[in-house]
Amino acid sequence: MNSSKQLLEAEQTLFPIFSGIDAQVKQNLKRVLEAFRRHRVGAHHFAGVSGYGHDDLGRQTMDLVFADVMGASSAAVRVQFVSGTHAIACALFGVLRPGDEMLAVVGSPYDTLEEVIGLRGHGQGSLIDFGIKYRELPLTKAGTVDYDALSQAVGNNTRLVFIQRSCGYSWRSSLSVADIEKIIYIVKQQNPDTVCFVDNCYGEFIEEKEPTHVGADLIAGSLIKNPGGTVVSAGGYVAGREDLVEAAACRLTAPGIGSAGGATFDQNRLLFQGLFLAPQIVGEAMKGNHLTAYVFDKLGYPVNPLPMSPRRDVIQAIKLGTPEKLIAFCRVVQQHSPIDSYVEPVPWEMPGYESKVVMAGGTFIEGSTLEFSADGPLREPYIVYCQGGTHRAHIAIALEALIDAIGPA
Repeated sequence: MNSSKQLLEAEQTLFPIFSGIDAQVKQNLKRVLEAFRRHRVGAHHFAGVSGYGHDDLGRQTMDLVFADVMGASSAAVRVQFVSGTHAIACALFGVLRPGDEMLAVVGSPYDTLEEVIGLRGHGQGSLIDFGIKYRELPLTKAGTVDYDALSQAVGNNTRLVFIQRSCGYSWRSSLSVADIEKIIYIVKQQNPDTVCFVDNCYGEFIEEKEPTHVGADLIAGSLIKNPGGTVVSAGGYVAGREDLVEAAACRLTAPGIGSAGGATFDQNRLLFQGLFLAPQIVGEAMKGNHLTAYVFDKLGYPVNPLPMSPRRDVIQAIKLGTPEKLIAFCRVVQQHSPIDSYVEPVPWEMPGYESKVVMAGGTFIEGSTLEFSADGPLREPYIVYCQGGTHRAHIAIALEALIDAIGPA
Protein backbone atom coordinates (compact mmCIF):
# COMPACT_ATOMS: atom_id res chain seq x y z
CA MET A 1 0.00 0.00 0.00
CA ASN A 2 1.44 3.40 -0.93
CA SER A 3 1.58 6.37 1.40
CA SER A 4 -1.46 8.16 -0.08
CA LYS A 5 -3.65 5.09 0.42
CA GLN A 6 -2.35 4.69 3.97
CA LEU A 7 -3.34 8.27 4.77
CA LEU A 8 -6.79 7.79 3.21
CA GLU A 9 -7.36 4.66 5.30
CA ALA A 10 -6.27 6.53 8.44
CA GLU A 11 -8.59 9.47 7.80
CA GLN A 12 -11.58 7.18 7.11
CA THR A 13 -10.94 5.18 10.28
CA LEU A 14 -10.52 8.29 12.41
CA PHE A 15 -13.55 10.17 11.05
CA PRO A 16 -15.72 9.56 14.17
CA ILE A 17 -12.93 10.88 16.37
CA PHE A 18 -12.55 13.96 14.17
CA SER A 19 -16.28 14.64 14.54
CA GLY A 20 -15.95 14.49 18.32
CA ILE A 21 -13.05 16.96 18.19
CA ASP A 22 -15.16 19.34 16.10
CA ALA A 23 -17.90 19.25 18.76
CA GLN A 24 -15.36 20.04 21.47
CA VAL A 25 -13.90 22.91 19.43
CA LYS A 26 -17.39 24.39 19.23
CA GLN A 27 -17.80 24.28 23.02
CA ASN A 28 -14.43 25.88 23.66
CA LEU A 29 -15.08 28.58 21.07
CA LYS A 30 -18.44 29.33 22.69
CA ARG A 31 -16.61 29.91 25.98
CA VAL A 32 -14.20 32.32 24.29
CA LEU A 33 -16.98 34.19 22.48
CA GLU A 34 -18.99 34.53 25.69
CA ALA A 35 -15.97 36.08 27.43
CA PHE A 36 -15.45 38.50 24.54
CA ARG A 37 -19.10 39.56 24.74
CA ARG A 38 -19.12 39.79 28.54
CA HIS A 39 -16.17 42.19 28.54
CA ARG A 40 -17.40 44.12 25.49
CA VAL A 41 -14.25 43.66 23.42
CA GLY A 42 -14.13 46.23 20.62
CA ALA A 43 -11.71 47.65 18.07
CA HIS A 44 -10.67 50.32 20.58
CA HIS A 45 -8.99 47.55 22.61
CA PHE A 46 -6.52 46.96 19.76
CA ALA A 47 -4.68 50.23 20.41
CA GLY A 48 -1.45 49.71 22.31
CA VAL A 49 0.70 51.99 24.43
CA SER A 50 4.44 52.42 24.76
CA GLY A 51 6.87 53.16 27.58
CA TYR A 52 5.78 52.03 31.01
CA GLY A 53 2.49 50.66 29.70
CA HIS A 54 0.26 52.70 31.99
CA ASP A 55 -3.48 52.78 31.19
CA ASP A 56 -3.23 50.06 28.55
CA LEU A 57 -6.96 49.38 28.16
CA GLY A 58 -6.40 46.51 25.72
CA ARG A 59 -4.01 44.74 28.10
CA GLN A 60 -6.35 45.24 31.06
CA THR A 61 -9.32 43.86 29.11
CA MET A 62 -7.30 40.93 27.77
CA ASP A 63 -6.44 39.97 31.37
CA LEU A 64 -10.15 39.95 32.24
CA VAL A 65 -11.13 37.97 29.14
CA PHE A 66 -8.34 35.44 29.59
CA ALA A 67 -9.16 34.90 33.27
CA ASP A 68 -12.81 34.37 32.32
CA VAL A 69 -11.93 31.81 29.63
CA MET A 70 -9.61 29.94 32.01
CA GLY A 71 -12.09 29.89 34.90
CA ALA A 72 -9.73 31.98 37.02
CA SER A 73 -10.25 35.05 39.18
CA SER A 74 -7.27 36.86 37.65
CA ALA A 75 -4.74 36.64 34.82
CA ALA A 76 -1.67 38.45 33.53
CA VAL A 77 -1.14 38.00 29.78
CA ARG A 78 2.15 39.62 28.81
CA VAL A 79 4.34 39.82 25.72
CA GLN A 80 7.28 40.38 28.11
CA PHE A 81 7.28 36.71 29.12
CA VAL A 82 10.08 35.20 27.00
CA SER A 83 8.65 31.68 27.06
CA GLY A 84 6.46 29.29 28.99
CA THR A 85 9.47 28.46 31.16
CA HIS A 86 9.83 32.17 31.97
CA ALA A 87 6.15 32.43 32.98
CA ILE A 88 6.50 29.30 35.12
CA ALA A 89 9.69 30.63 36.74
CA CYS A 90 7.96 33.93 37.60
CA ALA A 91 5.10 32.00 39.18
CA LEU A 92 7.46 29.82 41.23
CA PHE A 93 9.63 32.72 42.41
CA GLY A 94 6.50 34.72 43.14
CA VAL A 95 5.00 32.10 45.44
CA LEU A 96 8.01 30.43 47.06
CA ARG A 97 10.22 31.86 49.83
CA PRO A 98 13.43 30.57 51.50
CA GLY A 99 12.65 27.53 53.60
CA ASP A 100 9.56 26.59 51.59
CA GLU A 101 9.34 23.25 49.86
CA MET A 102 8.28 22.65 46.27
CA LEU A 103 6.97 19.15 45.61
CA ALA A 104 6.82 17.87 42.01
CA VAL A 105 4.20 15.11 41.86
CA VAL A 106 4.53 13.89 38.25
CA GLY A 107 8.12 12.72 38.33
CA SER A 108 10.97 14.77 36.89
CA PRO A 109 10.08 18.11 35.29
CA TYR A 110 10.73 19.16 31.71
CA ASP A 111 14.41 19.79 30.85
CA THR A 112 14.21 23.59 30.81
CA LEU A 113 12.86 23.68 34.38
CA GLU A 114 15.77 21.73 35.84
CA GLU A 115 17.97 24.83 35.87
CA VAL A 116 15.14 27.00 37.22
CA ILE A 117 14.86 24.59 40.14
CA GLY A 118 18.64 24.19 40.48
CA LEU A 119 19.03 20.53 39.53
CA ARG A 120 21.59 21.54 36.88
CA GLY A 121 23.78 24.63 36.75
CA HIS A 122 25.07 26.64 39.68
CA GLY A 123 25.12 30.27 40.77
CA GLN A 124 22.41 31.39 38.38
CA GLY A 125 19.84 32.28 41.02
CA SER A 126 17.85 29.06 40.94
CA LEU A 127 15.20 28.18 43.51
CA ILE A 128 17.69 26.00 45.38
CA ASP A 129 20.20 28.88 45.36
CA PHE A 130 17.59 30.90 47.26
CA GLY A 131 17.12 28.22 49.92
CA ILE A 132 13.96 26.65 48.53
CA LYS A 133 13.76 22.91 49.08
CA TYR A 134 12.81 20.59 46.25
CA ARG A 135 11.38 17.10 46.30
CA GLU A 136 9.73 14.95 43.65
CA LEU A 137 7.53 11.90 43.63
CA PRO A 138 8.60 9.29 41.08
CA LEU A 139 5.97 7.91 38.76
CA THR A 140 4.78 4.34 39.15
CA LYS A 141 6.28 1.61 36.99
CA ALA A 142 3.30 2.09 34.69
CA GLY A 143 4.23 5.75 34.21
CA THR A 144 1.30 7.17 36.19
CA VAL A 145 1.02 9.42 39.23
CA ASP A 146 1.68 7.49 42.44
CA TYR A 147 -1.53 8.44 44.23
CA ASP A 148 -0.74 6.25 47.26
CA ALA A 149 2.55 8.06 47.83
CA LEU A 150 0.92 11.42 47.12
CA SER A 151 -1.68 10.83 49.83
CA GLN A 152 1.10 11.04 52.43
CA ALA A 153 3.57 13.33 50.70
CA VAL A 154 2.45 16.86 51.58
CA GLY A 155 4.22 18.26 54.63
CA ASN A 156 3.64 21.34 56.76
CA ASN A 157 6.28 23.31 54.83
CA THR A 158 5.15 22.08 51.38
CA ARG A 159 4.24 25.52 50.09
CA LEU A 160 3.69 24.51 46.45
CA VAL A 161 2.85 21.33 44.57
CA PHE A 162 4.07 21.38 40.98
CA ILE A 163 1.89 19.56 38.43
CA GLN A 164 3.25 19.26 34.89
CA ARG A 165 0.29 18.63 32.62
CA SER A 166 2.19 17.59 29.49
CA CYS A 167 4.52 14.61 29.22
CA GLY A 168 7.52 16.75 28.24
CA TYR A 169 10.46 14.63 27.10
CA SER A 170 9.23 11.54 28.93
CA TRP A 171 7.36 8.43 27.85
CA ARG A 172 4.29 8.86 30.03
CA SER A 173 0.68 9.83 29.53
CA SER A 174 -0.01 13.53 29.80
CA LEU A 175 -2.53 14.45 32.48
CA SER A 176 -6.23 14.94 31.86
CA VAL A 177 -8.10 17.68 33.70
CA ALA A 178 -9.75 14.90 35.74
CA ASP A 179 -6.27 13.63 36.75
CA ILE A 180 -5.31 17.14 37.84
CA GLU A 181 -8.54 17.51 39.83
CA LYS A 182 -7.78 14.26 41.67
CA ILE A 183 -4.23 15.42 42.49
CA ILE A 184 -5.52 18.74 43.82
CA TYR A 185 -8.13 17.01 45.99
CA ILE A 186 -5.52 14.70 47.55
CA VAL A 187 -3.13 17.61 48.19
CA LYS A 188 -5.78 19.87 49.73
CA GLN A 189 -6.96 17.07 52.02
CA GLN A 190 -3.50 17.11 53.60
CA ASN A 191 -2.88 20.86 53.62
CA PRO A 192 -5.50 23.26 52.21
CA ASP A 193 -2.94 26.08 52.21
CA THR A 194 -0.57 24.32 49.81
CA VAL A 195 -0.60 26.06 46.43
CA CYS A 196 -1.45 23.72 43.55
CA PHE A 197 0.40 25.06 40.52
CA VAL A 198 -0.01 23.61 37.00
CA ASP A 199 2.42 23.95 34.12
CA ASN A 200 -0.35 24.21 31.53
CA CYS A 201 1.88 24.33 28.43
CA TYR A 202 0.51 22.38 25.44
CA GLY A 203 -2.77 21.69 27.26
CA GLU A 204 -5.00 24.71 26.70
CA PHE A 205 -8.30 24.00 24.88
CA ILE A 206 -7.60 20.27 24.68
CA GLU A 207 -10.62 19.67 26.91
CA GLU A 208 -13.66 21.78 27.75
CA LYS A 209 -12.20 22.75 31.14
CA GLU A 210 -8.83 24.07 32.29
CA PRO A 211 -7.08 23.20 35.58
CA THR A 212 -8.31 26.44 37.15
CA HIS A 213 -11.90 25.27 36.56
CA VAL A 214 -11.24 22.31 38.90
CA GLY A 215 -9.35 23.95 41.76
CA ALA A 216 -5.82 24.76 40.57
CA ASP A 217 -4.59 27.85 42.43
CA LEU A 218 -2.29 29.00 39.63
CA ILE A 219 -1.45 28.00 36.06
CA ALA A 220 1.08 29.29 33.54
CA GLY A 221 1.86 28.80 29.89
CA SER A 222 3.17 30.22 26.63
CA LEU A 223 1.40 32.33 24.03
CA ILE A 224 3.44 30.80 21.21
CA LYS A 225 1.78 27.53 22.13
CA ASN A 226 -1.96 26.88 22.25
CA PRO A 227 -3.58 30.12 23.48
CA GLY A 228 -1.76 32.32 20.96
CA GLY A 229 -3.53 30.65 18.05
CA THR A 230 -0.29 30.76 15.94
CA VAL A 231 -0.55 34.55 15.42
CA VAL A 232 0.82 35.94 18.71
CA SER A 233 4.47 36.88 18.25
CA ALA A 234 5.72 36.30 21.80
CA GLY A 235 4.66 36.09 25.41
CA GLY A 236 3.09 34.00 28.11
CA TYR A 237 0.51 34.10 30.86
CA VAL A 238 -0.25 33.30 34.46
CA ALA A 239 -3.83 32.82 35.69
CA GLY A 240 -5.49 31.80 38.90
CA ARG A 241 -5.97 33.25 42.37
CA GLU A 242 -5.60 37.01 42.32
CA ASP A 243 -2.89 37.30 44.99
CA LEU A 244 -0.80 34.57 43.36
CA VAL A 245 -1.11 36.11 39.88
CA GLU A 246 0.01 39.45 41.29
CA ALA A 247 2.97 37.80 43.06
CA ALA A 248 4.07 36.26 39.75
CA ALA A 249 3.62 39.61 37.96
CA CYS A 250 5.85 41.26 40.57
CA ARG A 251 8.62 38.85 39.58
CA LEU A 252 8.13 39.69 35.91
CA THR A 253 8.26 43.45 36.56
CA ALA A 254 9.09 44.58 40.12
CA PRO A 255 7.44 44.77 43.53
CA GLY A 256 5.14 47.76 43.51
CA ILE A 257 4.62 47.55 39.75
CA GLY A 258 3.33 44.01 39.33
CA SER A 259 0.57 43.69 36.76
CA ALA A 260 0.15 47.46 36.34
CA GLY A 261 3.13 47.75 33.97
CA GLY A 262 4.23 46.33 30.65
CA ALA A 263 3.40 47.98 27.35
CA THR A 264 1.83 45.78 24.68
CA PHE A 265 2.83 48.19 21.87
CA ASP A 266 0.95 47.02 18.74
CA GLN A 267 0.24 43.45 19.92
CA ASN A 268 -3.24 43.77 21.45
CA ARG A 269 -5.14 42.84 18.29
CA LEU A 270 -3.03 39.73 17.83
CA LEU A 271 -3.54 38.70 21.47
CA PHE A 272 -7.32 38.87 21.07
CA GLN A 273 -7.30 37.29 17.62
CA GLY A 274 -5.01 34.48 18.74
CA LEU A 275 -7.27 33.62 21.65
CA PHE A 276 -10.26 33.55 19.29
CA LEU A 277 -8.44 31.24 16.83
CA ALA A 278 -6.94 28.95 19.47
CA PRO A 279 -9.77 26.42 19.94
CA GLN A 280 -10.01 25.74 16.19
CA ILE A 281 -6.28 25.35 15.63
CA VAL A 282 -5.85 23.17 18.70
CA GLY A 283 -8.59 20.97 17.23
CA GLU A 284 -6.67 20.68 13.95
CA ALA A 285 -3.50 19.80 15.86
CA MET A 286 -5.34 17.05 17.73
CA LYS A 287 -6.59 15.58 14.44
CA GLY A 288 -3.03 15.66 13.11
CA ASN A 289 -1.80 13.86 16.22
CA HIS A 290 -4.36 11.11 15.74
CA LEU A 291 -3.28 10.71 12.10
CA THR A 292 0.41 10.59 13.04
CA ALA A 293 -0.21 8.03 15.77
CA TYR A 294 -2.32 5.84 13.48
CA VAL A 295 0.22 5.84 10.66
CA PHE A 296 3.29 5.10 12.79
CA ASP A 297 1.47 2.51 14.87
CA LYS A 298 0.66 0.70 11.60
CA LEU A 299 4.34 0.94 10.66
CA GLY A 300 5.21 -0.90 13.87
CA TYR A 301 6.55 1.91 16.06
CA PRO A 302 5.51 2.43 19.69
CA VAL A 303 3.43 5.61 19.91
CA ASN A 304 2.19 7.67 22.84
CA PRO A 305 -0.73 8.35 23.01
CA LEU A 306 -2.16 5.39 21.12
CA PRO A 307 -4.04 6.16 17.88
CA MET A 308 -7.60 6.04 19.24
CA SER A 309 -6.81 7.38 22.72
CA PRO A 310 -8.12 10.75 23.96
CA ARG A 311 -5.72 13.65 23.50
CA ARG A 312 -4.45 15.46 26.59
CA ASP A 313 -2.07 17.88 24.87
CA VAL A 314 -0.91 18.71 21.33
CA ILE A 315 2.10 16.36 21.46
CA GLN A 316 2.45 12.98 19.77
CA ALA A 317 5.48 10.90 20.73
CA ILE A 318 6.95 8.16 18.51
CA LYS A 319 9.72 5.85 19.69
CA LEU A 320 11.93 5.62 16.59
CA GLY A 321 14.79 3.66 18.17
CA THR A 322 17.81 5.15 16.39
CA PRO A 323 19.42 8.59 16.15
CA GLU A 324 19.43 8.29 12.35
CA LYS A 325 15.65 7.90 12.18
CA LEU A 326 15.10 10.73 14.67
CA ILE A 327 17.23 13.10 12.58
CA ALA A 328 15.64 11.90 9.32
CA PHE A 329 12.15 12.45 10.73
CA CYS A 330 12.94 16.04 11.70
CA ARG A 331 14.52 16.73 8.32
CA VAL A 332 11.40 15.57 6.47
CA VAL A 333 9.16 17.72 8.65
CA GLN A 334 11.45 20.70 7.96
CA GLN A 335 11.35 20.02 4.22
CA HIS A 336 7.55 20.17 4.33
CA SER A 337 7.35 23.32 6.41
CA PRO A 338 6.31 26.68 4.92
CA ILE A 339 9.34 28.52 6.30
CA ASP A 340 13.01 27.52 5.93
CA SER A 341 12.15 24.30 4.08
CA TYR A 342 15.67 24.34 2.62
CA VAL A 343 17.31 24.25 6.08
CA GLU A 344 18.66 20.92 7.33
CA PRO A 345 18.11 20.33 11.06
CA VAL A 346 21.18 19.14 12.96
CA PRO A 347 21.53 18.21 16.64
CA TRP A 348 22.76 21.11 18.81
CA GLU A 349 23.32 22.14 22.42
CA MET A 350 20.12 24.08 23.03
CA PRO A 351 20.14 26.36 26.11
CA GLY A 352 18.28 24.78 29.03
CA TYR A 353 18.35 21.21 27.67
CA GLU A 354 20.37 18.34 29.12
CA SER A 355 21.06 16.53 25.83
CA LYS A 356 21.64 17.66 22.28
CA VAL A 357 18.32 18.31 20.58
CA VAL A 358 17.32 18.08 16.92
CA MET A 359 14.42 20.32 15.97
CA ALA A 360 12.27 20.85 12.89
CA GLY A 361 10.70 24.26 13.22
CA GLY A 362 9.80 25.81 9.90
CA THR A 363 7.22 28.02 11.59
CA PHE A 364 6.07 31.60 11.05
CA ILE A 365 6.69 32.34 14.75
CA GLU A 366 10.05 31.06 15.99
CA GLY A 367 9.48 28.23 18.46
CA SER A 368 5.73 28.12 17.88
CA THR A 369 4.65 24.61 18.83
CA LEU A 370 1.02 25.08 17.82
CA GLU A 371 2.40 25.23 14.28
CA PHE A 372 3.48 21.82 12.96
CA SER A 373 6.92 20.97 14.28
CA ALA A 374 8.95 18.05 15.62
CA ASP A 375 11.91 17.63 17.92
CA GLY A 376 13.62 15.24 20.27
CA PRO A 377 16.70 14.83 22.45
CA LEU A 378 19.52 12.69 21.10
CA ARG A 379 19.32 10.08 23.81
CA GLU A 380 17.89 6.57 23.97
CA PRO A 381 15.29 5.41 23.03
CA TYR A 382 15.34 8.25 20.43
CA ILE A 383 11.79 9.54 20.71
CA VAL A 384 10.49 12.20 18.37
CA TYR A 385 7.81 14.56 19.67
CA CYS A 386 5.44 15.95 17.01
CA GLN A 387 3.59 19.09 18.01
CA GLY A 388 0.81 21.27 16.70
CA GLY A 389 -0.46 21.77 13.19
CA THR A 390 -2.57 24.62 11.87
CA HIS A 391 -4.58 22.33 9.59
CA ARG A 392 -4.84 18.59 9.12
CA ALA A 393 -4.03 18.73 5.38
CA HIS A 394 -0.54 20.08 6.06
CA ILE A 395 0.20 17.26 8.48
CA ALA A 396 -1.13 14.69 6.00
CA ILE A 397 1.21 16.00 3.29
CA ALA A 398 4.19 15.68 5.62
CA LEU A 399 3.09 12.22 6.73
CA GLU A 400 3.09 10.90 3.17
CA ALA A 401 6.75 11.85 2.88
CA LEU A 402 7.53 10.52 6.36
CA ILE A 403 6.08 7.10 5.53
CA ASP A 404 8.44 6.82 2.56
CA ALA A 405 11.48 8.26 4.38
CA ILE A 406 11.26 6.38 7.69
CA GLY A 407 9.69 3.10 6.57
CA PRO A 408 8.52 0.25 8.80
CA ALA A 409 10.07 -0.39 12.22
